[in-house]
Amino acid sequence: MGRQHREAVAVSSAGTCFGLENDLGMKAQRRRTAMERYLGADVHAASATFCVLDASGKQIRRDVVETNGRALVGYLQSLAGKLHLCIEEGEWSQWLYEILSPHVAELVVYRGEWKPGQKSDAIDAHGLAEKLRSGRIDRPVFKDAKRFTALRDRARTYTMVTRDVVRVKSRLKSFFRARGLPCAGAALYQPEERAKRARDLPPATREVVDLLGRELAQIEALKAEAEAAMLRESRRHRIARILETAPGLGPIRVAQMLPIVVTPHRFRTKRQFWAYCGFGVVMRSSSDWVQDQSRWVKARVVQTRGLNFNHNRLLKAIFKGAATTVIAHCGANPLRANYDRQLENGTKPNLAKLTVARQIAAIVLAMWKTEEEYDPGRGPELARR
Repeated sequence: MGRQHREAVAVSSAGTCFGLENDLGMKAQRRRTAMERYLGADVHAASATFCVLDASGKQIRRDVVETNGRALVGYLQSLAGKLHLCIEEGEWSQWLYEILSPHVAELVVYRGEWKPGQKSDAIDAHGLAEKLRSGRIDRPVFKDAKRFTALRDRARTYTMVTRDVVRVKSRLKSFFRARGLPCAGAALYQPEERAKRARDLPPATREVVDLLGRELAQIEALKAEAEAAMLRESRRHRIARILETAPGLGPIRVAQMLPIVVTPHRFRTKRQFWAYCGFGVVMRSSSDWVQDQSRWVKARVVQTRGLNFNHNRLLKAIFKGAATTVIAHCGANPLRANYDRQLENGTKPNLAKLTVARQIAAIVLAMWKTEEEYDPGRGPELARR
């Protein structure tokens, strides 16, 4: 009797210990889940508003932090748990990604969109945190804090200075057009020719034209410096020399493209890369199914609506410019032969040029992934990958 009692006690004790361990494990699992923290940050020049949610969506805290690196990092370090942070794409996003990504488990950059309703820093921060928690980040922005950082700044500077040159040239010509004087071509940008034509302008306008001419000379000198700095930084990367062998791509276009794409492995297929470049074809359809002889068949109602609007503008300009170069100056290239063949078959020139741009983009993506120089004999094969 005593033996049975001892066995019963042992079984009961074992069951109790097992149940206790199981309860502790479940509580630990719940505690780990509860320590997931989802943060949204609405960042401005002077302050950053943070909203912190737990795994269930309950707001735990809301704080305002000064917008400087030390304060932002210190705030994240003061929070317990596994941190997931969401910020909006903007002027500070690259800097924030560089300094904050080492201190969180996940940092997502989101391209926001306008929406009606109330707006404040707290509302925006809460919205970002909730989107991240519920998995509704539908427009993420790729960031890489370690690759092409210096080249990105130099390429951005070159692009801005180039736009300034175009802007000054347009302003210069506008004064001649306003007085009914011919100004077609690029001869007006030469100081001697400009001084000769400026004699027909009123004295006040002549002074303004002289001022803009001196501004143009200074900006063109700055553009040359920015271009040299960009190319010098680009040549430090081996992949730049490889991609420069692609049809229509020279050192400048490659230097601008590298910090935009960063890595080709972001794109599993060429069609994803086409959409990023603005070469994706948008299709629309409605009333897709019709009944034919007691069965449903798909109607031919699909209509092409043009190219996708959400893309990188500069990247599209790079590949469209490369296509223009191939068509105008690369008569022996297979891509030029394909362009001529499309025109003979009745394709419009702009659509044939788009096809060449898509082929160049596909070739560049394949070259970048394999790190192989361009081979004209394998060009069509690379374009079909």
